[in-house]
Amino acid sequence: MPVRPRITDTARRSRLMRRMHLDAASRAGSVVEAAATMVGLHATTPSTVYLSAWARVDGLTRADIDTALYDDRSLVKHLAMRRTLFAFPRDVLAEAIGALGPRITASERTNMLRDLRRSPDVDDPEGWIDTARDAVLTELAGGESLTSTELRARLPVLEGSITFGEGRSWAGKSHFGPRVLNMLDASGDIVRGPNRLDWHLSRPAWTSMKVWLGETPDAPSVHDGHRALVERWLRTYGPGTETDLVWWLGSTKTAVRAALADLGTVEVDLDGGGIGHVLPDDLGTDEACEPQAVLLPELDPTTMGFKERAFYLGDHGPEIFDSVGNGGQTAWWDGRIVGGWYRRDDNSIAIHPLEPLPADARRKLDERAEELAAWLGDGSMKIGYAAPYMRKR
Repeated sequence: MPVRPRITDTARRSRLMRRMHLDAASRAGSVVEAAATMVGLHATTPSTVYLSAWARVDGLTRADIDTALYDDRSLVKHLAMRRTLFAFPRDVLAEAIGALGPRITASERTNMLRDLRRSPDVDDPEGWIDTARDAVLTELAGGESLTSTELRARLPVLEGSITFGEGRSWAGKSHFGPRVLNMLDASGDIVRGPNRLDWHLSRPAWTSMKVWLGETPDAPSVHDGHRALVERWLRTYGPGTETDLVWWLGSTKTAVRAALADLGTVEVDLDGGGIGHVLPDDLGTDEACEPQAVLLPELDPTTMGFKERAFYLGDHGPEIFDSVGNGGQTAWWDGRIVGGWYRRDDNSIAIHPLEPLPADARRKLDERAEELAAWLGDGSMKIGYAAPYMRKR
């Protein structure tokens, strides 16, 4: 039996630093380039797009990111992998719609139908969804951008909710209107347009995808979309395991295996006994880079890019990730997570080590923290997600 090539954890960390624009000598030239390399920047928390870009593009301003999102519209927010919001360049957006749009749209519709059937106010759940969908598309066809609240005010069909967990501490109300918008977002019919709040907050005004972009994205087939996204992911994140890819995509083993087979990927041995995949022309090892300090925001694509994370996370998982797999803001040294960071009340950035650090590492992390604090300025922006290490400090 032929011996598989081996890519060590050390080599994987060098790849991570260089290919993800975290190495000072390998920065991206723009936020769009950074987003393309990372196969999208996480956007569930609005500030993540900005802070992920800051970590990868020297000299970048918040105005540059605003321009890409709202003026040039070269970055587009879209519900995709794992039903998570990302900011994609236009070509990656089309691939995400093709690969994942049908699956997420069907899931959103199925979940709505389940709850609509429990609502005493809806006699025809299928018809209600179709009527609501058509009403939204008609209202936005003229090019106007409207928030969810404004759409509900204009379109009474979007009113309605169902109560869940009655008598429980987690009881609440699920409104149907926003779920229709998410379904239409996943399918590529509408898009989050202008943001009515500051950069670190979110109140999107929805608009027609065709109007916002001036064209309809040319989405590939489900298989071709998977192939394209898997190829992009392997080019940046590889080697990765099948488990990594299935989790990252929020897709199926069948779809991932078909994409890997079509790409002709090569299996490699990983430290710890795992089997990874790389593209056929990517068996070499990136040159090692000097240890460097990196600060990444919550839900950054590097932190969230793998399911099997030991090669850069070590045993810090319980401190960095919450019970549902959301990663907090992280401090890195030499390609590994070594701690976290948070913003103090005086707007300075504090480093929270999770292990003993060399003096040089601590000094350079503190320097990077000062740079981040200066970039954020004296505004009221606070880090919105409390990682486990922050709750314990």
